[in-house]
Amino acid sequence: MRVTGNPNQEVVGVDVGGTKIAAGLVNGAAAVLRSTQRPALAGEPLRTSLDQVYAAIQECFTPEVAAIGICAPGPLNPITGVVLNPPNLPYWRNVPLARLVSERFGVACRLENDANAAGLAETMFGAAQGFDSVLYVTLSTGIGTGIILNGRIYHGKNGAAAEGGHVTIDYRSKSVCNCGVPGCIEALASGTAIASRAGISAERIGAAIRAGEPTALHLLDETAGMLSAWMGSLISLLDPEIIVIGGGVARIGEPLFRLLRERVPSRTINQFAGQTPIVPAALAEDVGVLGAAAVALGTQIA
Repeated sequence: MRVTGNPNQEVVGVDVGGTKIAAGLVNGAAAVLRSTQRPALAGEPLRTSLDQVYAAIQECFTPEVAAIGICAPGPLNPITGVVLNPPNLPYWRNVPLARLVSERFGVACRLENDANAAGLAETMFGAAQGFDSVLYVTLSTGIGTGIILNGRIYHGKNGAAAEGGHVTIDYRSKSVCNCGVPGCIEALASGTAIASRAGISAERIGAAIRAGEPTALHLLDETAGMLSAWMGSLISLLDPEIIVIGGGVARIGEPLFRLLRERVPSRTINQFAGQTPIVPAALAEDVGVLGAAAVALGTQIA
């Protein structure tokens, strides 16, 4: 199956974050026809930040809009459309966001975890077009994953699947993740963890790696080793057709991707892992809005 959108269908995609809300009017060919951004005002009462969501949607809404898709940080339940308790949205507790938006605008609304939505967008419009089985990884402040199986997001029984950043690779580690588990890959190899080990920002580390500074290259080698062990385990579990990696840490570029391609095949029982492409994400800054739009286009499991 090739996952694509209908170019004549228009939807609104909304990317809700802790600092900003981005929205866009998007068609099935991934063209952003209109876009807007507003501050999230996450530190204000719920009604204030909800009004920011509504206002962003209104700026992009037209009578032709068939549906609205929203991606947001978890924890959330994409099956019920409820935002549960995301740490960076402190007043959002058990908010039935999909229902509220659907009732306000009179069209169907679907809610999705931001990493899942990004994975779907890369499958429909980006680096994984033409593939049914995709592992999407975002290496950023934290580490998130999205799993696409048979062209659809895999949610699990309770809508809580694909929390790959909270898979531990060292249960004895002194690095304890914010989720409370020692040795999660997020605690060890996220942008936050890398910066903590280096004492400088992840952006400066990337520049130092590209300049060939020995300390930065050692840090890259160490990080690639941990990511390879983790990624090899995910290949053993999922056997994906392709792995797509986005996020700020992925901007290190080919020095990181080259090490992952070299090392991952030796970290899995899967004898075909060397044939699994490991590629950078294609959608960059638009991935949140396009991911939400992809969800609205209705290709994911409800």
